[in-house]
Amino acid sequence: MKILALDSSGIVASVAVVEDDTLLAEYTVNYKKTHSQTLLPMLDEVVKMTELDLGTIDAIAVAAGPGSFTGLRIGSATAKGLGLALDKPLVAVPTVEALAYNLYDVKGLVCPIMDARRSQVYTGIYRFEKHALTVVEDQMAVPVTELLERLNELGEKKSGEKELGEKEPVVSVTFLGDGVPVFRDVIARTLKIPYSFAPAHVNKQRAAAVASLGMVYYKEGRIENARDHNPEYLRVSQAERERAEREAGKRS
Repeated sequence: MKILALDSSGIVASVAVVEDDTLLAEYTVNYKKTHSQTLLPMLDEVVKMTELDLGTIDAIAVAAGPGSFTGLRIGSATAKGLGLALDKPLVAVPTVEALAYNLYDVKGLVCPIMDARRSQVYTGIYRFEKHALTVVEDQMAVPVTELLERLNELGEKKSGEKELGEKEPVVSVTFLGDGVPVFRDVIARTLKIPYSFAPAHVNKQRAAAVASLGMVYYKEGRIENARDHNPEYLRVSQAERERAEREAGKRS
């Protein structure tokens, strides 16, 4: 099985091809250029370097949101165009789930945080059980303080479940994503459970993770027609929010 994956949901642009359990190629850039400048040339380079016949892929996995509104639109349009041209299905992989999959089989909780501005994060809470990604808290857009309170509550709940004389592992959490440098100080002040931060090679979006998790979802039948695919924004854009505020001001 061969999966082509695209991720332009955040500050990173990434393209990858995974065949069964082998990563054939991955091209990832975290630089100043826009995704409209980088994504298609990166895809073209991956195709050339691997001598890939796009007709041989089984599906196109795309980071489907949440994330940057512009980035998601670029990734979605590219995936839809390829899917329609090649007559291939799409696998919509939630951005934060793909981020969590970077830390495959890590112990404890995994908490991707993407900076959503206005002191909010796009996030979710996950753990790996029997080598599978398990959702503890589904993807959401929340104030970072609310997320940290939920993590503290999970730690308290786990401690409260201990039987007399039974030793329960301490709940710990690993953070990753572009929200880490933004909210590192808030995490240090607020979080009561042990925590750590993922290292540089796995702390941002990677299309290889989108492809690998997309393969899992493909086998589970979680596919869609390219024509029907739409990104999951989780909240309205800044332009839509400002328009709503202006209209509310006119009515008042």
